[in-house]
Amino acid sequence: MASAITTLAADAPTLSAANTGFMLICSALVMLMTPGLAFFYGGMVRVKSSLNMLMMSFISLGIVTILWVLYGFSLAFGTDSGSLIGWNSDYVGLSGIGITELWDGYTIPVYVFAVFQLMFAVITPALISGALADRVKFGAWVLFTALWVTVVYFPVAHWVWGAGGWLFELGVIDFAGGTAVHINAGAAALGVILVIGKRVGFKKDPMRPHSLPLVMLGAGLLWFGWFGFNAGSWLGNDDGVGAVMFVNTQVATAAAMLAWLGYEKLRHGSFTTLGAASGAVAGLVAITPSGGAVSPLGAIAVGVIAGVLCAMAVGLKYKFGYDDSLDVIGVHLVGGVVGSLLVGLFATGGVQSDVAGLFYGGGLEQLGKQAIGVFAVLAYSLVASALLAFLLDKTIGMRVSEDDEVAGIDQVEHAETAYDFSGAGGGAASRTTAAPSAASKKVDA
Repeated sequence: MASAITTLAADAPTLSAANTGFMLICSALVMLMTPGLAFFYGGMVRVKSSLNMLMMSFISLGIVTILWVLYGFSLAFGTDSGSLIGWNSDYVGLSGIGITELWDGYTIPVYVFAVFQLMFAVITPALISGALADRVKFGAWVLFTALWVTVVYFPVAHWVWGAGGWLFELGVIDFAGGTAVHINAGAAALGVILVIGKRVGFKKDPMRPHSLPLVMLGAGLLWFGWFGFNAGSWLGNDDGVGAVMFVNTQVATAAAMLAWLGYEKLRHGSFTTLGAASGAVAGLVAITPSGGAVSPLGAIAVGVIAGVLCAMAVGLKYKFGYDDSLDVIGVHLVGGVVGSLLVGLFATGGVQSDVAGLFYGGGLEQLGKQAIGVFAVLAYSLVASALLAFLLDKTIGMRVSEDDEVAGIDQVEHAETAYDFSGAGGGAASRTTAAPSAASKKVDA
């Protein structure tokens, strides 16, 4: 008996300083993605809405952080209840967790896992905001964010990643958030815009990005932070899977960017910076669920397929008449669906698990499981998000008035403007304006 106890003690995981440090760095990288998203979205809107767009992403860092500490971590990763939700009173307020207590068989503290997953929870509602540009009251958005993460994100995170969650137990593969983050956010965006309607002037007025350099900066920050988002999701790299995910993230993103630009050139005749940035994000989205299951060659295929299909999907809003301002549905919903389903085709059975896709002799079983995960999350998030938006719209109102929207939501909601043009010209021009000449005074008289 003593020998058996000694063996079990030897096999028990111990805290790894290397993995702990790695995961803290990954958490910081994922945190950086939310300001990166703010720049990405903020550059894509018109000048009069740019601050509001920045704030709709940035505020998530405040709201979701507090809710995660109070009860979100417990709901998402506490002890399973009915395969739908978790709960652990020790996780409420993160008050019952020992500082060296390890996370569920891993070599990192619970605190580190909690803060890493917090950053996922932060960016997910921020993703939704891009579909709602120019027209949503900031106070209503704050309340929607708090309700949405509580009713939608925390339960879905438990389904997908929580021990006992029904999609987790079914065997749905989602390495880093294709269903829980991207399909969840994309479906929510569709649900909300079906309730609040289109922008004033949709399909009539030009609504071009006001700062493509900001868009490219945001895309670069997202790409950089996404290495933490993806590679960190293995919670360490003792067996090399995190390294494979890191490589696949780079490969798929590059392939998707090139594929989007190629489609754009054939379809519209130009290679655009907006297309390069959007294509890169589409690749990042698609490899998120699949990168731990595919080879680098499979990652190229995932990136190319996602780049082309997402580029095609962003035009659907004009055909079907839904106003997805910054293509959240076209990139995140479609990209998440593509990446999640392609696991069932390209999984090699030799990376994160022995599950093989159709092209590697695994048959259709995994593809079927992936489809269940995709459409379960899509349907739940779509319906729940639409209901939340409807309730808020009928009580406090979700939209600013038409006059306020036309005037500019930055001034109305934040009493600020992104750029100060009052000193434009400067020098002699400004002095002439301040001190009219004698000749001009005679004319005025």
